[in-house]
Amino acid sequence: MRGVLFAVFLAAASATVSAADSYTSAVSAVHRDDYDFAAQLFGPLAEQGHVGAQSFLGALYANGQGVPQNYDMAGRWYRQAAQQGDAAAQFQLGVLYANGQGVSQSYEEAGQWYRRAADQRVAAAQSQLGVLYANGQGLSQSYEEAARWYRRAADQGDALAQFQLGVLYANGQGVPQDYAQAVLWYRRAADQGDAVAQFNLGVRYDNGQGAPQSYAEAGRWYRRAAQQGHARAQSNLGVLYANGQGVPKDVIRAYMWLTIAVPGSRGNDVKTAIRNQTTVASDMTAAQIEQAQEMARRCQESQFLHCEPKEHVLGVVPPSPK
Repeated sequence: MRGVLFAVFLAAASATVSAADSYTSAVSAVHRDDYDFAAQLFGPLAEQGHVGAQSFLGALYANGQGVPQNYDMAGRWYRQAAQQGDAAAQFQLGVLYANGQGVSQSYEEAGQWYRRAADQRVAAAQSQLGVLYANGQGLSQSYEEAARWYRRAADQGDALAQFQLGVLYANGQGVPQDYAQAVLWYRRAADQGDAVAQFNLGVRYDNGQGAPQSYAEAGRWYRRAAQQGHARAQSNLGVLYANGQGVPKDVIRAYMWLTIAVPGSRGNDVKTAIRNQTTVASDMTAAQIEQAQEMARRCQESQFLHCEPKEHVLGVVPPSPK
């Protein structure tokens, strides 16, 4: 009898080791971008209830990696993993509900799954839960709750939450209005490359709200956002060049940035950019306008890599001639 039990124990142990090895091999395949092999390995494991494999398989279906993109299948596997407590799957299932991908769109369901992941300290889930509270989507609108969840995510380094917390401080929503705190959180998001935060930080320096007034600092942050395609930053940077504020006066480069800003602007920003462009053009020759248009073309074709003098990109602005 002992021999039989021993044999069964060995067989079970062998199966466990085999499953662990298959999962490790599948994860390694993902890391080297061999998604076809990863999907082949994750599939049987997921069917056997392996939570990690279910979560990974959901991601492969969502992204169309190693399998045809299929949000229905993504939702199926994310749900199975989420119901076993997998935090990443809980968050991703919330994303599917928020976007109506593979499931019926529902902010209520999104909020429930975000909360489960947020309670496990998933920063992105905490951030998205803050968004739902701020907008009153699927949850009772509450800036206080939004601020609470944004702060949790922001303290973990989530750039979206840092920016949104800055917005709440700037507007006095759910927290006392405090421009200095707004600048602090904008800067943390801006340092991570968030273009909208970079633009808003530029505005604070431009207006001297929450930070010492500095056109040079405003220009530095506008430039970083402008080179990521942010139209309002492009427009404001053009204005600084036109006025010689924080940068040497340069109507050609001003016209270049305003030309780039116009097609990407929306609403009243379009009118503002066009009006500023027309004003700058009134002091330019036809040859200068043609040069600025060629610079705009080259700037855009280079994906904003060749738009600014090297010393400006490096943050060193030469003194204006006396």
